Amino acid sequence: MSTDNNRLYESMGDKVLRYVTLLMAILVVILMIWIGWQMFSSSQESIQHFGWAFITSRVWDPVHHIFGALPFIYGTIVTSVVALIIAAPIGISVAIFLNEMAPSTIRKVVAFLVELLAAIPSVVYGLWGIFVLAPVLRQSVEPWLTKWFGFIPWFKGAPVGFDMFGGGIILAIMILPTITSISREVMAAVPTAHREAALALGATKWEMIRLSVLSYSKSGILGSIMLGLGRALGETMAVTMVIGNMPKISSSLFSSAYSMAAVIANEFTEATYSLYLSSCIEIGLILFGITLLLNIFARLLVWSVARGPKGGHLV
Repeated sequence: MSTDNNRLYESMGDKVLRYVTLLMAILVVILMIWIGWQMFSSSQESIQHFGWAFITSRVWDPVHHIFGALPFIYGTIVTSVVALIIAAPIGISVAIFLNEMAPSTIRKVVAFLVELLAAIPSVVYGLWGIFVLAPVLRQSVEPWLTKWFGFIPWFKGAPVGFDMFGGGIILAIMILPTITSISREVMAAVPTAHREAALALGATKWEMIRLSVLSYSKSGILGSIMLGLGRALGETMAVTMVIGNMPKISSSLFSSAYSMAAVIANEFTEATYSLYLSSCIEIGLILFGITLLLNIFARLLVWSVARGPKGGHLV
């Protein structure tokens, strides 16, 4: 009899656990839909007034009630791409070093310092960007790039320090812990047998890493990069302090710009009439949509990679 009661209690416990966890999952979905709907409904005035021209217009003039989000979309995308170009190779390289090459004592210290970067508040990064990074870029880095690579449109213009290039560097530092930590965990999950098999067949250290470790963990590494990009798109304070906050579009990375998160942070409290406020909310809706589509695309990409053969193949 007691055995039957125990089985009954276990069955009830399983049902309760199932329904509670299902409820939590449904609440997350409802929360996402609610956030999107609230932003959509609150931006209706701007959507009806400007239509698609809101996304394609370059003019942001609150005085004359003219609003266009294209400069903010452009600034957000450019700084995020610059951040990925800088942070992805560094983060993956650090993860390879920590997992495959570093002695245990060095591994612990470097891993701790990398993870510590994620704990630094974004406003501290912004202050460092203002007082350290911007002067270095203005006096040394950007003049050198202009001298040797000025024929490329990306590196033309007068160096000012407060520009898309500086914003991209700040973002690269901020997303570096995300890419490094996740890539390291993924590489650590590669079976030791894969490494030993590659070395037994005569592979060098680099060949073993390339064919066994990187090939096996490429989907996870791609996921870490996409997560880093997601953070870069939504970062606010640090970028606001170093990007220059000018709503214009330029091919030069040395030009001041504006990001979507920055314009919301700077101007939301200054929106003194309904169309202005609705336009700021619509920018948030666009940022929400871009982030959502990016994560969907990243998930599909990771799934497509994960369906392929895993592990290195020595030929």
